Amino acid sequence: MKKYLAICFGLVMIVSCQAQNKKTKEVDCNISKITKSDKEWRSQLTAEQYDVARKSGTERAFTGIYWDNHEKGTYVCIGCGLPLFGSETKFESGTGWPSFWKPLEACNVEVGTDKSYGMVRDEVRCRRCDSHLGHVFNDGPKPTGLRYCLNSASLKFVAKK
Repeated sequence: MKKYLAICFGLVMIVSCQAQNKKTKEVDCNISKITKSDKEWRSQLTAEQYDVARKSGTERAFTGIYWDNHEKGTYVCIGCGLPLFGSETKFESGTGWPSFWKPLEACNVEVGTDKSYGMVRDEVRCRRCDSHLGHVFNDGPKPTGLRYCLNSASLKFVAKK
């Protein structure tokens, strides 16, 4: 019986992975990558922005400039200016970081695995310049149920005119 269950579980995992890969392949992101030297990044970003965006650091909760921002506009990548999140999807998560339930365009962000600090989390990065933005969790509001928990240091806010 244990062998049967193990085989069934294995088949479910294979089908699940194939379905996920198929879904990923259907999305054509067509975003040109930006690469810069470490020296160029350091000259463009403040020390905190560099630590967070380029070294996957994290700002302390309730210290970033956008966690309590309620203006209308767009949050763009600090590294390359790619539009990432809109104020209409920002919500109060109580975490002390700006939180969103959906990116402006799914193609503008990449989600990968972060195994740092003894945890396994889904890391969010800018698709164009690979800047670390934060993490995404499955405890957000409807309609997506997602919480993109981001660092203010990885973002620039562009107010709506």
